[in-house]
Amino acid sequence: MKKSVFFGALAGAALAGGVAGAATLDDVKARGKMNCGVSTGLVGFAAPDANGNWEGFDVALCRAVASAVLGDANAVEFVPLTTKTRFTALSSGEVDMLSRNTTWTFSRDTDLKTDFTGINYYDGQGFMAPKELGVTSAKDLDGATVCIQTGTTTELNLADFFRANNISYEPVPIETNAEAQQQYLAGACDVYTTDASGLAATRATFEDPTAHVILPEIISKEPLGPLVRHGDNEWGDIVRWTLNALIAAEELGITSANVGELGSAAGDNPEINRLLGTEGNLGEMIGLDADWAKRAIAAVGNYGEIFEKNIGENTPIGLARGLNAQWTNGGLIYAPPFR
Repeated sequence: MKKSVFFGALAGAALAGGVAGAATLDDVKARGKMNCGVSTGLVGFAAPDANGNWEGFDVALCRAVASAVLGDANAVEFVPLTTKTRFTALSSGEVDMLSRNTTWTFSRDTDLKTDFTGINYYDGQGFMAPKELGVTSAKDLDGATVCIQTGTTTELNLADFFRANNISYEPVPIETNAEAQQQYLAGACDVYTTDASGLAATRATFEDPTAHVILPEIISKEPLGPLVRHGDNEWGDIVRWTLNALIAAEELGITSANVGELGSAAGDNPEINRLLGTEGNLGEMIGLDADWAKRAIAAVGNYGEIFEKNIGENTPIGLARGLNAQWTNGGLIYAPPFR
């Protein structure tokens, strides 16, 4: 009898977990828009344009999810969040997902009760300094003042790096990238440290970007990606597989320009057919219709299109694909099979 009660309790807990996981999808559909947590402003990744419209690499994922779920890339309320407020905003339900240059770590995945749904940018922490400082290596920064965002992995990595190299520094704590930029340009700190992509994005906004150098050392692994609340499994599947759809689309040659044609009827490639809903029932498995991925790709493009448009080598940010190239081109970007 006790065994039956025990397994009955487990089944009840599993059912309750399933209901909780479905709640966000239901809420988003009922609300008619998705609340997406983004950075307070990082050009190329997430920032409002002159007309107040949010754009960028991380913003595109929010719009892709909104397209998949609601059929409208503009059905998104962008909520700018600092490094200190981002996790609280997610756990409290203020936002449905975070898409803001956040590093996947053990403690964030477990202790903070969040679920990372993939990696959309492989990064690492670096340092930027004025060229006139004459510094060529981070190991030459003994005694430097360093602008650093509080409550981040960056803060911990910095302490580890200086300790390991037996050099000292004086932290200048800041809360947002805009504040960091202001303090750095005002000379309140000798160097600014954050993810290398963030340094490139920040430098691109300077009056004279060439007057500043990004030092060669990358001192950490920073796998950045979107996240949802722990236990929000159905919603997490939607965010995860929307990101994977954008990645797979690039590998399969599906673009914003040809997705309509490829998705109009089944073709010769079974995985393209499954992804675009012309065969199989993948959409049904995640509570969406057959055209969910087709809408997401049509709205924002595939992963490569998003990268090149917002942060690629032909933009002011000027980032090479590097580790963020497709696995077929020597990078780490890889989507599990759609089957």
